[in-house]
Amino acid sequence: MGWDEGAVFYSDQAQFPRGGDPGEITRHSALRKFKEFLRGFTGPTGDFPYRESLVHNRDHVTVAIEDLDAFDAELADKIRKAPADYLPLFETAGSEVLASLRSKVAGETGEMEEPVTGDVQIFLSSKENCLSMRSIGADYMSKLVKIAGIAIAASRVKAKATHVTLICKNCRTVRTVPCRPGLGGAIVPRSCDHLPQPGEEPCPLDPWIAVPDKSKYVDLQTLKLQENPEDVPTGELPRNVLLSVDRHLVQTIVPGTRLTVVGIYSVFQASANHKGAVGVKQPYIRIVGLEQSRDDNSNGPSNFTLDEEMEFKEFAQRPDAYAKICSMIGPSIYGHSDVKKAIACLLFGGSKKRLPDGVRLRGDIHALLLGDPSTAKSQFLKFVEKTAPIAVYTSGKGSSAAGLTASVTRDSNSREFYLEGGAMVLADGGVVCIDEFDKMRPEDRVAIHEAMEQQTISIAKAGITTVLNSRTSVLAAANPISGRYDDLKTAQDNIDLQTTILSRFDLIFIVKDVRMYEQDKRIANHIIKVHASGAATTSKNMTNEGENWLKRYIEYCRNTCRPRLSEKAAEMLQNKYVEIRQKMRQQSHETGRAAAIPITVRQLEAIIRLSESLAKMRLTSVATPEHIEEAFRLFNVSTVDAARSGINEHLNLSPEIANEIKQAEAQIKRRMGIGSHISERRLLDELNRMGMNESIVRRALVIMHQRDEVEYKRERHVIVRKA
Repeated sequence: MGWDEGAVFYSDQAQFPRGGDPGEITRHSALRKFKEFLRGFTGPTGDFPYRESLVHNRDHVTVAIEDLDAFDAELADKIRKAPADYLPLFETAGSEVLASLRSKVAGETGEMEEPVTGDVQIFLSSKENCLSMRSIGADYMSKLVKIAGIAIAASRVKAKATHVTLICKNCRTVRTVPCRPGLGGAIVPRSCDHLPQPGEEPCPLDPWIAVPDKSKYVDLQTLKLQENPEDVPTGELPRNVLLSVDRHLVQTIVPGTRLTVVGIYSVFQASANHKGAVGVKQPYIRIVGLEQSRDDNSNGPSNFTLDEEMEFKEFAQRPDAYAKICSMIGPSIYGHSDVKKAIACLLFGGSKKRLPDGVRLRGDIHALLLGDPSTAKSQFLKFVEKTAPIAVYTSGKGSSAAGLTASVTRDSNSREFYLEGGAMVLADGGVVCIDEFDKMRPEDRVAIHEAMEQQTISIAKAGITTVLNSRTSVLAAANPISGRYDDLKTAQDNIDLQTTILSRFDLIFIVKDVRMYEQDKRIANHIIKVHASGAATTSKNMTNEGENWLKRYIEYCRNTCRPRLSEKAAEMLQNKYVEIRQKMRQQSHETGRAAAIPITVRQLEAIIRLSESLAKMRLTSVATPEHIEEAFRLFNVSTVDAARSGINEHLNLSPEIANEIKQAEAQIKRRMGIGSHISERRLLDELNRMGMNESIVRRALVIMHQRDEVEYKRERHVIVRKA
């Protein structure tokens, strides 16, 4: 009577056990309700959004939890509390609804057959507020959570078994075991349930062998999500959490993308080589829905209330809107009105353009503040870091090329390489503030070149070849070569940066600490007031339009407004650019040397970007000649001024001083034969004893150095006379 041995009988009751609380949803009724929801939920306009979506996309559908709430609150609560149990039911319901929606197709024999439908993946989306990564703990285990962050690393795609086929090595019985979703494994039974026949050897313990070819698989990828820089408490390291995505979500995310994810907070056993306590598990989030935020078109004005939009539009119409915005930038910093205007332009940014042949023109504005210590350069950088919607602050000495662009690290568990984005990638769509720009090592500074102009970062390391986006503005602050800006030297000698990097900056400000009695008195008065009152000396009506308001306004302008040049403005721009080039050519003819800061086509683009950002501040869609005028004025007081600055223009020598300098030159030549060298200090002391003024001798040396008659050695301590 061995014919019914080992047979398994199924019935509907076994799959959906009865019993329990009569008011509670059984799995069977849940499945029915899910089907009703997908078939019959009507949107606000009276259409059937989920039914339509299923017909068009046969393998996945995105469900808003708010809709489920409106349809059946208890069902939505179940999904929130026990997503791991109810989501598979939802997906089953999806594929059953899809099968009923599809029309029959003609089979091979010509008869009408039911179409074959695959699995449907359900994505959940939610409008709830995000949880902080630090607040998620054991209370949220196996519940639905929503968090936001930046994807900093993505692994390769792996195959994950959903059903493992096992075969008994003794009696060849085949058995299929389901696998837990996410990073969980399959539970393999210890013994075979085959009853041995008389004379047959019984199956031993652990007889099962997995058959990989016969098992079913889905794609699985793990991501690392780091909390947004603006959410990290001061002085703390940013936390990160492991995410697992499967099926249609695989390979949709590039490192550096900002995400909002909805997922199930679960645990997995860390790898066997970590010998820890048995009960301690690693947490991870199994994603059931994700959206990328802050893309070019997404995250548009929908985030702003109607009142806010009205207020912003009203503000933009005010005649003094530009002046008002500039007064909000660094309110505790005295003076520097042009620098404030430039920083306002940098925060609003120009318009990105895509040409028909696929070339991207950047819309971000880069600025460099170069000058004496204690001229509030770092203060400006700190202000921008607080005000820009996305910002990263780094210091030149403390950042390496890999830290700014991207590094390739090796995963400790799987031993495979993966990419981690650096500061330029994390600030995609925002501003990178780099302090102490001149102290960076030259090889690290080169890493920024591509990010500043092409707005991408290309990487070919450890078998990973890829291109990351870094659409950022760069605001850098640097000191001149000798710590202070020296008017006796030319701009080239003061600015110790290569032309390649200087031409990438749209605006270069030389910030000098000018010693003038009136101005010093006013600055001292301002600083003492700030310290005495313990707050910036701003009027009361500006407190409501403070940093937070400015941040929202910048975000609104960047999202909604994309200005273009008007024809008049374009013509005017063309004439002005040609004029500037002409002046520069004349200057280089007269002085016999090229300008320290070149005026190239990049600078023309810079002026276009500046005028667009000025138009964006007023929420106008066209940049007018007035905007071009202001952009040119800013460009003239910054970059053109910096290119002209230096000894050639500033020394309008009186005849007596010119005569003294000539005498000093003659004495230096008499003192030093051709080819001889002498310490600069000793030369100054000797000529001082002869009754010559030290500053006159220094000027004579600078002029001789320009003529290439002497050169400096050993960090300018030793002077060598050339032929």
